[in-house]
Amino acid sequence: MWKLKRFLGQYKKQVLLGPLFKWVEAVLELIVPLVMASLIDVGVTGRDSGYIFKMGALLLLIAAVSLGCALICQYFASVASQGVGTNLRREMFAKINSLSHAELDRFGTHSLITRITNDVNQLQLAVAMLIRLVVRAPFLAVGAVVMAFTVDVQLSLIFVIAFPLIVLVLYVVMSKSVPFFRVMQKKLDRISLITRENLEGARVIRAFSKQKEELSRFTGASDDLADTAVRVGRLSALLNPLTSIIMNAGVAAILWFGGFQVDAGRLSQGEIVALVNYMNQILLALTVVANLVVIFTKASASAARVNAVLETEPSVADSAAAEVRPDPDAPVLCFENVSFAYAGSEEPSLEGVTLTLRRGETLGVIGGTGAGKSTFVNLIPRFYDATGGNLKICGRDIREYPLAQLRRMISVVPQKAAVVSGTIADNLRWRKGNASEEELWAALRTAQAADFVGALPKQLQSYVEQGGKNFSGGQKQRLTIARALVGEPEVLILDDSSSALDFATDAALRKALREDTRGMTVVIVSQRASAVRRADRILVLDNGEMAGLGTHEELLQSCPVYKEICLSQMSAEEVSK
Repeated sequence: MWKLKRFLGQYKKQVLLGPLFKWVEAVLELIVPLVMASLIDVGVTGRDSGYIFKMGALLLLIAAVSLGCALICQYFASVASQGVGTNLRREMFAKINSLSHAELDRFGTHSLITRITNDVNQLQLAVAMLIRLVVRAPFLAVGAVVMAFTVDVQLSLIFVIAFPLIVLVLYVVMSKSVPFFRVMQKKLDRISLITRENLEGARVIRAFSKQKEELSRFTGASDDLADTAVRVGRLSALLNPLTSIIMNAGVAAILWFGGFQVDAGRLSQGEIVALVNYMNQILLALTVVANLVVIFTKASASAARVNAVLETEPSVADSAAAEVRPDPDAPVLCFENVSFAYAGSEEPSLEGVTLTLRRGETLGVIGGTGAGKSTFVNLIPRFYDATGGNLKICGRDIREYPLAQLRRMISVVPQKAAVVSGTIADNLRWRKGNASEEELWAALRTAQAADFVGALPKQLQSYVEQGGKNFSGGQKQRLTIARALVGEPEVLILDDSSSALDFATDAALRKALREDTRGMTVVIVSQRASAVRRADRILVLDNGEMAGLGTHEELLQSCPVYKEICLSQMSAEEVSK
């Protein structure tokens, strides 16, 4: 948690003044038993109603000042904790967006969601408790013992015995229960994972009538978390009875031995009441300390998880250079014996890829499932860095480009069509924020989306719901293709982005792309041979290796893998056309 202290930097006033006001409240609380003792001994015993009213007014004044101090402290704690939480979420969100795909794969989406929500909430609570109770509770416990000594030294020995016994009980119970809180965070991750999978795959789950199985899986994970929480609860439940036994034994001892002192005239009844009140204050203060231990233990586990994200450096490091000047005469894409292996994988996903693409050329990439097609295109915008070989864009090593400049040069249409809530125009202007409506319509026409967008009542201003739920899969794919075309990138990557289109629309899309993207270097990834056969060259991948590179006609003669793919999808007559 110490590593996160920098987030408290701009809240120094709240962190310093909040505990100060809480300390004043604690001091006043320690004075109350003495006032009560005086009220009983002088006012009640002496039947002095004036003194009773005066002491009553003093108690009301103390209560009012204490309330004011508590409210001020609460305000400071709220400002600081909410501010720290907001800043922490903002920095975590920025850090997550700076991580490469490798780090996102390692953490997992479900875990990152839990860390930026639940873990940050735990840290917010810890900051609030730091300001409100960390000073007050220990001071009140120790102060009650000290004040008891000012009343009577002999009876205060009971406090000296009871205090360490209560501390011992707290220590034993908390040492047994604290480890479970760290385990609970991981089990909460598991519930988050299952929940996310079910929400995203609700249609698939219902299509296969797997609701009962998924409910059983969720129930199992939830019960596992609940069992752990119950085990912690059972341990924590020992706190109140054990500490109450010690406290009540202490109170009984005070009343027993104090009674003899009152009979002997060495103590007054009011002082006995004051000692009992101090014993109660000790118990309440130490119970608060126990709760603080729980809160800070959870916060410590959460801080470790948050720090793990904040301290992670992306494996794809951004270049510190300013804008790099591309070489206009060099090939747009140049792979030189490029290889790549995912972290923890024993086998490379891509190995020994060598090819060159010039401006305006189209490359088709084809291969079976798991052949490495998506891995190949993910290296071009540096979603991952190649683990071997060199990759150049416009004559410069891809690592020399600042990521912002590199990704301005490249447009990617991923396999899964991703649109965000907002208008269609907002979605299309992601690459070029000031694109005119004429540019948007031109991109829609090329992407074969102009017809259905034009038929909408508000056309470009039509609203896209979360995840594009108000559009079909094919419509979303065409919108993402249009989005990629706006701004005319140097390289256009279509990663199996027409899988949801019918053959007629797919054919019209390919024809429009050939005619409207003559200046672009286009990389088309597909499992359909018909989608890539007209490309200038076709890269055939098989188990991450180059099985062939050439035109459709050349590969039919030289590449058995490509010929097998074509014959599995088309007749021999269609293949030879």
